[in-house]
Amino acid sequence: MRRRGLVLAAVLALVALSGCTSLLGPGEPDPQQLNESADYDWDSSVNASITLEKNASVHVYGTENRSELQVYKRDALGQESHLEIRALQYRYPNGTVVTADHSALSVTQTRERTILDVPNETAGQVAFTAPRQGKRYSTPVFVEGATNFTLPPGARVGVPLLSQVNPPAGERSVTDNRMTLTYENVTAQTIRVRYYLQRDLLIFGSVFGGGIVLAIGGSVYYWRQIQSLKRKREETAIDIDTDGDDFGDDGPPPGMR
Repeated sequence: MRRRGLVLAAVLALVALSGCTSLLGPGEPDPQQLNESADYDWDSSVNASITLEKNASVHVYGTENRSELQVYKRDALGQESHLEIRALQYRYPNGTVVTADHSALSVTQTRERTILDVPNETAGQVAFTAPRQGKRYSTPVFVEGATNFTLPPGARVGVPLLSQVNPPAGERSVTDNRMTLTYENVTAQTIRVRYYLQRDLLIFGSVFGGGIVLAIGGSVYYWRQIQSLKRKREETAIDIDTDGDDFGDDGPPPGMR
C-alpha cells in the first residue's frame, strides 16, 4: 500500500509540473503566441470590435480609464476559464502601437481569467486574437458600450431557422461580403451569435423546395390512385348505391311473399 501511494503521488506531481492540471495554476502565457504578428482595425469610434474569422476571433477594446482588462470564456455549463490569447498589441492615443514584449504590457493567467495589464491612458486600445470554431459563437461582454460585431466572409444572419443573435443588433450592414452587427450600447453579459453561410441558404432552399415538390407530387399521385380505385369499383359493380329509394322496390325475398 505504501509503495502504491508513493507511485500515485509521483504521478500526480509529474502531471502537475507538466501543466496538465490546475493544481499549480494554468501556467504563464506563451511569449511566442503573444508576440505573433497581426493587423488590427483600430476603430476608435466604438468601445469594442469583434471580428470572426474561420478559426479565430479578433478583439479590439477601448481601455479608457482602465489599467487592466480581464478576459475569459464560458463553456456550455457556464463554467469560466481563462482565454488563450495571441498577437497582443496596444495602441496609444497618439497612434503608436506596441506589442506584447513592450514593458508597458503584461499578461498573467489564473484558472478563470487572463489579465491584461495596460497603460492607464484615457483613450488607448488593446487587441488580441483567440481560437474559435464552428458557426456558433458567444463571448462575455468585457467592455460595455458601442460595439461592432463582424461575421466571417459570406456569413449572414436573418433567417430564424438558421441563425440567432442575442441581444438583437440595432443595425446590420454588409461591406466586402462581410456582415457587421452594430450595437449602440451593449449592456448584456454575453453576446451570442449563430450564423449561416450564403451557400447554406441555397442548400436549405433547394432541400425545402424539393420537399415541397415531392409533397405535391405525392399528393397528386395519391389522389389519382383513389380516383382509379373508384373507377374500377364502378366498372365491376362493387360500388353499391345506398339510396333509400332503391330498397324495398322488389318486395320481400323469395319464400317470404
